[in-house]
Amino acid sequence: MQNIKENEYLSKLNHSCAHLLAQAVKHLYPNACFWVGPVIEEGFYYDMDLGSESLTEEDLERISKEMKKISKDGKRIVREEITKDEALKKFQNDPYKIDLIESFPEGEVISCYTQGDFTDLCRGPHVESVKECKYFKLLKFSGSYYKGDSNEKVLQRVYGVCFPTEEELDDYLKELEERKQRDHRKIGKEQELFMNHELVGAGMPLWLPNGAIIRKELENYIYEKEQKLGYLHVYTPCVGTVNLYKTSGHWEHYQENMFPMMKVDDEEFVLRPMNCPHHMLIYKNKLHSYRDLPIRIGEFATDFRYEASGSVKGLERVRCMCQNDAHLFVTPEQIKEEFQKVVQLILDVYKDFGIKNYKFRLSLRDKEDKEKYFDDDEMWDNAENKLREVLNELNIDYYEAIGEAAFYGPKLDVEVKPAIGPEVTLSTCQLDFLLPRRFDLTYVDKDGEKKVPVVLHRAIFGTFDRFTAFIIEELKGVFPLWLSPTQINVIPVNNLYHLDYAKSVVSMLQNEKFRVELDDRNEKLSYKMRESVVKKNPITIILGQKEVDEKNISYRLYGSDETHTVSTEEFLEYLKERMEKKN
Repeated sequence: MQNIKENEYLSKLNHSCAHLLAQAVKHLYPNACFWVGPVIEEGFYYDMDLGSESLTEEDLERISKEMKKISKDGKRIVREEITKDEALKKFQNDPYKIDLIESFPEGEVISCYTQGDFTDLCRGPHVESVKECKYFKLLKFSGSYYKGDSNEKVLQRVYGVCFPTEEELDDYLKELEERKQRDHRKIGKEQELFMNHELVGAGMPLWLPNGAIIRKELENYIYEKEQKLGYLHVYTPCVGTVNLYKTSGHWEHYQENMFPMMKVDDEEFVLRPMNCPHHMLIYKNKLHSYRDLPIRIGEFATDFRYEASGSVKGLERVRCMCQNDAHLFVTPEQIKEEFQKVVQLILDVYKDFGIKNYKFRLSLRDKEDKEKYFDDDEMWDNAENKLREVLNELNIDYYEAIGEAAFYGPKLDVEVKPAIGPEVTLSTCQLDFLLPRRFDLTYVDKDGEKKVPVVLHRAIFGTFDRFTAFIIEELKGVFPLWLSPTQINVIPVNNLYHLDYAKSVVSMLQNEKFRVELDDRNEKLSYKMRESVVKKNPITIILGQKEVDEKNISYRLYGSDETHTVSTEEFLEYLKERMEKKN
């Protein structure tokens, strides 16, 4: 799905369809007042005040029917420029438009657009006539605070989308249905991977046993890779003193994203939003020679960041997260080699998970933003030039984004296109000359002088939460053997004759460290087979009299109706090959 806002005609078409929506609403609700109706990435919405009326799905159908009637009538959309006084008079019965008009500076050109019996305040542009807004769909409605302020009145927001052809609309609606089927929240509930509860709080997911298996397997996977690369793993507290974050600079530059301060005895604490301050202190715990570097400190660390309750989403956007975090303490001469190793690790992981649709973004500071970014032009120029130089030498294809850097340094972000929805940032590697200075970190170089190390902040999975959400949607809940909560489901054809052999097979597989379930319910074989498919078990074993007599194993793979019969030894060899491939 392309970004509608970035396509000139689609943007005009959807903007005009928002007006068509407002016109139809005005026909059905004569006292309706309107706030704003912008184009968004996937269509449009309009915020409206319908008084005591509350919209229902049936109301959306009524509004759609009226929109089609107006579109068929084919009135032209006519632009008119008016003065501020004329605008105030024209929209005198709509307090929301009046508020908007009064915010305009004196002398600004004010335009409105008229289509038949409806006029709306708008900068435009629009299509020629409402007849072009023929292929649309009203998708949903929700509540929305006036001006986005929770202290203001709740308006009703209606979302929709419009395309030039019926085929394009149908394709989009099919894509929406595919998204619903892939949504990690839906799959997470069906497969009992995670849950949320209001008593715990928004954005605080609870990992259920099945989800915990997936997360643990991901941890084991990346831990093994990091161990081979010389990472030293640590555990640090989930809180830190306010002074810790004042030292790091987070208190000044990141406080709005942190949870409120807690006072305990005579100390002030906050839940940590990231782990770098703790790792700085671990490095500082003893003296280091240049021969010790690079030092790579890794941690699977739980962090807490404040996200608005309306923006939290399943595992994808949370307030409590576990980062696959690490900080690499290096000499300036080691930056290129260590950065290259981080990029190679990212690419290796993406290859294992079949991630192909991604791009690299060099995230730089906004020089004009003195609040978000630490104010040291020389440090920033050095860091950005160094990172750009390294990327160019490594022949990494990237684009630059102003204003996306961390407050302490530029970074390389990897933006991945998921199966559904917009791009997400999974992996990141940040170059930091600042925090080592603020924590007074040093090493002794070969001449016996104290030097300040450079730090690479890196996260390969990003957070285990977001990465899990990503792979759930990528795989549609069909996990590879090594990652699946239940790897093998064993079904005896008849409990009376085949259960004992089934139990022996289960025991054998468990001894080989496989995750196995035995379905010994008194249900029909066909029912249990269907249920195994619904649960998306990678392998289902069916054991009948022939298997008992010959001590063989018959199995089916998920997505196939073909049954394979092999010896126990051959089956174990097959499983081990599948596990080693990690794909």
